[in-house]
Amino acid sequence: MTPVDLSRTVLHAVRRAVREDALRAPVPARVRVERTRPGGRGEYASAVALQLAGPAGLGAREVAEILRDRLAGAPGVAGVEITGPGFLNFTLDASVGAAAHRDLVHRVREEGERYGHGDALAGQRPLLVHAREVRAAVTADAVRRLLAAQGAGVRVSCAGEPDPDWARLGVSAESREEAAVASIRPVPAGDTAAGLLTRLGPDAARWGLL
Repeated sequence: MTPVDLSRTVLHAVRRAVREDALRAPVPARVRVERTRPGGRGEYASAVALQLAGPAGLGAREVAEILRDRLAGAPGVAGVEITGPGFLNFTLDASVGAAAHRDLVHRVREEGERYGHGDALAGQRPLLVHAREVRAAVTADAVRRLLAAQGAGVRVSCAGEPDPDWARLGVSAESREEAAVASIRPVPAGDTAAGLLTRLGPDAARWGLL
């Protein structure tokens, strides 16, 4: 579980407490969690109970107890302790994260190059038109690959004659006279494909342009 995941879990507990009328206070937009300081307990801590105590008209420790009850058994959380005036201290369940990582690795190995692909855009044939400039060409190609991974039959056109050196960057484009669905115009690279390839090579040049 990441700090972002933990923050969302605590925020969900706050919403639940408000929904159940156990806590009468505005639900914050986000809950801040941070690494436990020296002398504290667990791995992460949050002062959300202290922040909600005033609006709720309750003591901070009472608010912390309300939230702790609703955090018990949450996936990825092994334990919740209350310290000081009402700090929530969290001990995470490492096995949950490890299992999720193992499942992800297994799925990636099983699906291979098809991992991340879908059919959400199947049947669509967008036309991307980019300026006759190397960064625009590489960016359009990256967008094409993303859309194609979701089933779209993407066409890419250059507003001018394509530079033959773009092929060394993995870019394929044609010059078409059609209305574009999207126009790709990023900040120009300030150099040609040939110049970048000479200085950086194809891989570094492509990553640098993106």
